[in-house]
Amino acid sequence: MTALLVVCALGVERFALRGGDRTGAAGPVALLRTGMGPQAAGRAVTEALRAPHLRDAAVLATGFCAGLSPGMRPGDLVVSDETHGAGRLAAALEAAGHTVHTGRLAGSDHVVRGAERSVLRSTGAIAVDMESTAILRAALARGPRPVAAVRVVVDTPEYELVRVGTLRTGITAFRVLRAILPAFFEWHRTTAVLSWR
Repeated sequence: MTALLVVCALGVERFALRGGDRTGAAGPVALLRTGMGPQAAGRAVTEALRAPHLRDAAVLATGFCAGLSPGMRPGDLVVSDETHGAGRLAAALEAAGHTVHTGRLAGSDHVVRGAERSVLRSTGAIAVDMESTAILRAALARGPRPVAAVRVVVDTPEYELVRVGTLRTGITAFRVLRAILPAFFEWHRTTAVLSWR
């Protein structure tokens, strides 16, 4: 079984993932923290995939995001429609009790607030983050492989990060991120067994 490289940007995201349930992994699992922003993410993934043990790894981008669609709440999950086996992954996350939205993740080089959300939503995106697009692009540039992006909504138009409820919504998103590792391992088992080389 090829390795699984789980990629996040922030220290708090890495902390959540390190504390998650690691039982059920079908092969070696590596956790990579890239630092914030698309440039840092792309560079870190490119460098990581040069390592012999990660050369053919499946790559999964995760962490927090901003929701764009009405009705999204902190703690909801977004599965990118660029994910290999997006339907199976979304179903596994829903079976674990999570609210899941599948659609396009927009990329940005800064934190998106206010009216920018509406602009991005008009392009068809349902959520936005700073690293997923760069992570998936860098992974596929190193050769065909299963890739996925699963993000936890930490703020929405109704629950912006600058509001008083930020701490509460941040804790909710942290707990969800910590809980979803088993679904990532299930995705790896069912998707990465296919030959993408």
